[in-house]
Amino acid sequence: MAKFLIRANYKPEGLKGLMKEGGTGRRKAVEQMTSGFGGKLEAFYFAFGDTDAFLIVDAPDNITAAAVALAVNGSGLVTSTTTPLLTPEEVDQATKKSMPYRGPGQ
Repeated sequence: MAKFLIRANYKPEGLKGLMKEGGTGRRKAVEQMTSGFGGKLEAFYFAFGDTDAFLIVDAPDNITAAAVALAVNGSGLVTSTTTPLLTPEEVDQATKKSMPYRGPGQ
């Protein structure tokens, strides 16, 4: 299962929906969506500032995460960005892979 950080911002119509159903209503809707695609909502936090909500979601794969992003952003009510998260063990595996790379001008 892959883990993703989702940053969400409500558009005006989406904010009206949030005000109507409340924060727990949105969390429940996201929990239903994630369980529907075989994933899990690990964390859901509202914030103020540049981002309205932060979510950590487990999804089966990148394609599923992309489908979620398309559905959310396609609603026109929310904009989101999705960032894949790596465990320290995954980073350890990455450090052991050799990549042929030539920097600019080298």
